[in-house]
Amino acid sequence: MARQTAALDFSQYVLRFRQNAQLQIEVTNEMNDNKGLSGIINVHKWQVLQDYIAKVTGMAVITSDCKGVPITAHSGRQSFCSHIRADAGLNEFCQKCDSRAGLEAMRVKAPYIYQCHYGILDVAIPIVIGDSYIGAILIGQVLLSNAEDMATLEVIYTPTNRKLHQRGLAEFMEFYEKLPVLSLERVQVIAQMLFHLCNYIVEESIEKNMILDMIAGRDIPASDEGMTFQKTNLNMPVERLEGIKKKLNNAISDAHVHNPEETERRNETGGNILDPAFEYIKTHKSERCSLTEMSGLCHISKNYFHKLFVKQTGMTYSAFLIGKRLDWAKRLLQTTDRSISQIAIDVGFSDAGHFIKTFKKYEGITPLRFRAVFAENEKI
Repeated sequence: MARQTAALDFSQYVLRFRQNAQLQIEVTNEMNDNKGLSGIINVHKWQVLQDYIAKVTGMAVITSDCKGVPITAHSGRQSFCSHIRADAGLNEFCQKCDSRAGLEAMRVKAPYIYQCHYGILDVAIPIVIGDSYIGAILIGQVLLSNAEDMATLEVIYTPTNRKLHQRGLAEFMEFYEKLPVLSLERVQVIAQMLFHLCNYIVEESIEKNMILDMIAGRDIPASDEGMTFQKTNLNMPVERLEGIKKKLNNAISDAHVHNPEETERRNETGGNILDPAFEYIKTHKSERCSLTEMSGLCHISKNYFHKLFVKQTGMTYSAFLIGKRLDWAKRLLQTTDRSISQIAIDVGFSDAGHFIKTFKKYEGITPLRFRAVFAENEKI
């Protein structure tokens, strides 16, 4: 068995994430439409794919949510690990390895390769959307062909009950000796493949679910080049869906957001050179609208655009855009029942977490609390 190195004390992991814990809770509470990983992907279909992945790679595979709770059954679990996990005392060691590996994968947002308490190679592969950790794929239960490679990997947990630990190894040694053997290079390739594959599948599922939710939850007479939206149209290419999603988001926002100040300002300025930018921002609320794009739209350099923009509005372009997005968001919070995640997308934020942090920074409260306060005041 490969030489085990000293494991980090678990308290170090707790301290590492404590500063972000409250914010993570806040973000999770705001995203009240979140059903977790099992609500994003089709678990039954993923289980079938996971079973084949285990057969092709020769590695055991299981998928868990952000809390470490499995959402699939184990695929390709080795007999040694099955016997170890069937013992309550030994299974506790395994669970601590799983927990720490998940935390580490969440921290680095990349596959984390390590040794379990029995010197067996395992990998925690995070599923990350934006800055949000929503689950992980755990693969492994193999030994490495090169003992020197194995010695370079961290032993993530060392049990204090050495007698119980050694008893388990001795009792199931015949199964331990039958564990598959792979090279470190092959394990790394498999880990990267699953990292990109699963994150891609989840991202695509989120995009499709968002469009289905918008169409199912709103009576929007939206069309694209004369095409009426129906569920059969959702089999079109992703690029096409992305364009339709933007149009839907902008249509929803425009239906509820009207700023008289913008109309008054444009009426007063007439043929302002910046008018194309102001108009584009108004009609494309869900898009990022970078300074480079806007200056190009006005056919002037970025520096000249910045100078004119500050002179006319009294603020920088980025400050103006943040202010507008928050104003739009507040109107949607007041006049619609759209979820926090949907509103974030409607007004141009990359994800709900970024929207919530920005909103609280400038408004002093979270979007969900803002909506609640407004509703309470309306009753008075």
